[in-house]
Amino acid sequence: MDEKEPVYDIVFMVDDDPIVNCVHQKIVRNIGIANEIRSFTDPRKALAELRSELCHAKKSMLVLLDINMPEMSGFEFLEFMELEDFNLNVDVIVVTSSICENDRLLAELHPRFVRDFVTKPLKAEDLKKIIAYP
Repeated sequence: MDEKEPVYDIVFMVDDDPIVNCVHQKIVRNIGIANEIRSFTDPRKALAELRSELCHAKKSMLVLLDINMPEMSGFEFLEFMELEDFNLNVDVIVVTSSICENDRLLAELHPRFVRDFVTKPLKAEDLKKIIAYP
């Protein structure tokens, strides 16, 4: 069986629920889309690490981003990415329990980074379709 090349150098799991991060980590690891996976329950720490990676190297990165978090919302996270003019080598998939249409519309205000908006639980098949991974 052929091994597929990972699509991303790093995948960032950003959700205040460590169990959700663990489930997402298993999905990403099982389908093999990344060389490295990093999990964060504090979006501020994830943003700082993302900034650091962008400064040091031109790596392709995916962020699986929750919206409703106590320290910083996913929308605030996206606003910082826009304001700080992050490189275009960062893709974001908003993964949320929200079924509110307004949340989907707010995510669409960041087309530079947001590839898709999916409701939890994230499924491997959905992730493969979003990133066009065979």
